[in-house]
Amino acid sequence: MKTAITELFEIQHPIIQGGMHYVGFAELAAAVSNAGGLGIITGLTQRTPELLAKEIARCHDMTDKPLGVNLTFLPSFTAPPYPEYIAAIKEGGIGIVETAGRSPEQYMPALKAAGIKVIHKCTSVRHSLKAEAIGCDAVSVDGFECGGHPGEDDLPNMILLPRAADALKIPFVASGGMADARSLVAALAMGAAGMNMGTRFMATREAPIHDNVKKALVAATELDTRLVMRPIRNTERVLKNAGVDRLLEIEREKGANLKIEDIHEHVAGVYPKVMIDGDMDAGAWSCGMVVGLIHDVPTVKELIDRIMADAERLIRDRLTGFLDDGKPASRKVA
Repeated sequence: MKTAITELFEIQHPIIQGGMHYVGFAELAAAVSNAGGLGIITGLTQRTPELLAKEIARCHDMTDKPLGVNLTFLPSFTAPPYPEYIAAIKEGGIGIVETAGRSPEQYMPALKAAGIKVIHKCTSVRHSLKAEAIGCDAVSVDGFECGGHPGEDDLPNMILLPRAADALKIPFVASGGMADARSLVAALAMGAAGMNMGTRFMATREAPIHDNVKKALVAATELDTRLVMRPIRNTERVLKNAGVDRLLEIEREKGANLKIEDIHEHVAGVYPKVMIDGDMDAGAWSCGMVVGLIHDVPTVKELIDRIMADAERLIRDRLTGFLDDGKPASRKVA
C-alpha cells in the first residue's frame, strides 16, 4: 500500500507507532520498523541526551529500517536540554522526529539543518495549519478518542480528519481510536495517508512493559477511560483505576480552585510504577478509548500483517461490493 506517508518516510506500510512514555523503547520501535511500519523511540523517557544516544544505538542494532524519535516540548520552566537531544538524534542517524506538546517552531531550524523530517502531533485543524506553516513535513491529527492529551476542543476523528483533509496541503495520519484494519481504511477514506497507533501497540509481545498492563488493556472496555485535569485545561485521557478515582474525587472537591499541586502525587512519577513495576493503581497513565477494541496480545508483526491483510479485504471485497456496476448482486453486502 503506497501513500504519501509511506513515500515520505520510506516505509512499507502506512502505520506509525506513536511516542509513548516508558513504552517507546528500542525493543518496540525496532519491532514496528522491522514489520514495515515506523517505530518511534520516546526521547524524554531517556533522562539525558547521552542516554537517548545509547538507546538509538541499541535500536540500530535491532533494525536497519527507518526509525523515528519522539520529542515532546514541555513548558519552558521544565524544559529539558532540547538542543542536546536534537544533536543526539542527528548524530544517531535518525531522519524522522515526531514532535508533540508545544509548537516545535523554535527548534525547526536545527531539525531542518540536520535533514530531519518532522511530523507534529496536533489536536485541531488550526494547530495543524500552524505546523504546516512552520515547515513540518506531516502532521498526526489526534482526535478526542485518543489516549493522552486530546486538547480542549473535543472533536472526534469523524469530523476532525475530513476537516484536516480540506485544509492541509501536507500529508497527515489519523491518531486516536486507531486499532485495526477498519481504523486504517476509515482513516484513508477520510483523507489521511495512514494511521498512528499508541495504545494498541502497548498490547503486543514486544512492548517492554509489565504484563499487568497488557492484561489490563485486554480486560478493559471502551467505557473504562476517564478525562482528568480538565479544570486546569491540561486534559488527559487515562485508564480508570483506584488512583484515578482518587484524583477525580479531588477535582470534584476543589472545583474551580483546583491547582496542579493538589493532584501532583497522582500524575507525577506514575509511569515507572505502572509500566515497570506493574502497579495498576499508581495513578493516571494515558490510554485511549480504542482499548475497547483490544482483545489479544500478538507480536508486532502479527498485528501489522493482520491489519494490512484485513485492510485489503475490506477495500477489495466489502467496499467495492457496494458499487452498482449494473450486474446482478452475487452476494449481499451489509
